[in-house]
Amino acid sequence: MAKYRLITDSGCDITEEEERLYEIDILPFDVILGEKRMRERIDIKGSEFLRMLDAMEEIPKTSQVTTARFEEKFEECASSGVEDVIVVLINGVGSGTFANAVQAAETLKSDGRAGNMRFHIIDSHTYSIGYGYPLIEAAKKLRSGQSVEAAVSYLEDWFSCCELYLVAFSLRHMRKSGRIKAASAVVGELMNIKPVISMIDSDTSIVLKCRGEKRAIGEAVNFIVKRAIPKTPILIARSLITDLEDDLIGRIQKKTGEKPAYTGQVGCAVGSNAGTKFIGVFVKGQKRR
Repeated sequence: MAKYRLITDSGCDITEEEERLYEIDILPFDVILGEKRMRERIDIKGSEFLRMLDAMEEIPKTSQVTTARFEEKFEECASSGVEDVIVVLINGVGSGTFANAVQAAETLKSDGRAGNMRFHIIDSHTYSIGYGYPLIEAAKKLRSGQSVEAAVSYLEDWFSCCELYLVAFSLRHMRKSGRIKAASAVVGELMNIKPVISMIDSDTSIVLKCRGEKRAIGEAVNFIVKRAIPKTPILIARSLITDLEDDLIGRIQKKTGEKPAYTGQVGCAVGSNAGTKFIGVFVKGQKRR
């Protein structure tokens, strides 16, 4: 049995097959629609949620993973003989989940339930596959015999450089949710303006304002590829605009000579705040920390 455990939250948006293959424990967010509360990945799948969201006016809410749920998971790990727990979580600015994990670890260490188990709790400073993909890569490193320290160092390096860009084709949901502040600053939707929004650590800003979908994709690709360190992974987060997503992926491949390293569909956490009509692009930029 491995002496380490990989834990994350359901905002990571990796597939169920990857979850099983790499033995990653995923703690689900709760999604609240009116009076109905559902557990992401258990009661509702990301693709199902996006289709539902696309047909409704109501803005759903998500609730953070609680301290009690982390305590339960950590205690289970300690009792199973796990020596190192690697926990990678959604941006701590946008969710209290990271702080809850830290608090749970401190509680178990102070009352002795953690034993000698070591905690590596990492704030990804990003969203979706921006932390799902590197967690898979860390799992591969551990399976190949690399140390826990090497895997943690890889993760921290990625998160110190990761940049997210949203190519937004509709701002209705972003504005109503209020979680992507830069969206409220965009005017000109009647003129078919499609912005590109950067989300880096705790900052969001408009980096491009493009007229029309095709121009937005072309200008976004040119801008984002320049931001990426050459020969580093580019990740694509899909919503529900398949043709536009395919166009962007094709242009990135033509521009760089390589396919994106990973393509995945966003789930409940991102959809609740960004809607269903955008493309997310993650790149490794210059080191910030």
